[in-house]
Amino acid sequence: MPGVRGTVSPASKGAGEVRIIAGQWRRSRLRVLSRPGLRPTPDRVRETLFNWLGADLSGWRVLDAFAGSGALGLEAASRGAAQVVLLDSDPQTVRELALVHQRLHAPAGVRIERADALGWMARCAPASFELVFVDPPFETPLAAQAAALALRLLVPGGWLVVESPQPFVPPENGAQVLKQLQAGAVHMALLQAGDPR
Repeated sequence: MPGVRGTVSPASKGAGEVRIIAGQWRRSRLRVLSRPGLRPTPDRVRETLFNWLGADLSGWRVLDAFAGSGALGLEAASRGAAQVVLLDSDPQTVRELALVHQRLHAPAGVRIERADALGWMARCAPASFELVFVDPPFETPLAAQAAALALRLLVPGGWLVVESPQPFVPPENGAQVLKQLQAGAVHMALLQAGDPR
């Protein structure tokens, strides 16, 4: 339903961990490092988001473009996504993600890369993913640019999730905002690429 809005209470500031909500790694906790711009998506917001997307993501290819704690991408993997790419440019964050990957015994389809998300998406082949998460460092103006790059990577009817400090205005290329919510200072939008199937 286009334009549906909701309100979700944000997690407390300074929370040192988030948890995977459902799937094979349900209740697994992920440490949140104190890094510039890292503001993980609160558990209740992710729960709402994955209620929108559906509980079973079996076979999906997913990109978590600014992975941070890895909560979004790992939640997708926990719910059956076949391939998940977690990108982050911060070396300490990437090391933490590698430790989490090892602790969860994540399959080879869950891949962690240290990379600049904008450059990586610009080089990636079109129509490579069913779902892309764009959650750039919170106080940067990267959401619109990253979303435009991400939309090119989606298959027709694929899903884009954007988190930003302001309500997200989609680029004029046919993407449709299906759902929006606000949790404290965070705005989340769920978009669908091309014509919905």
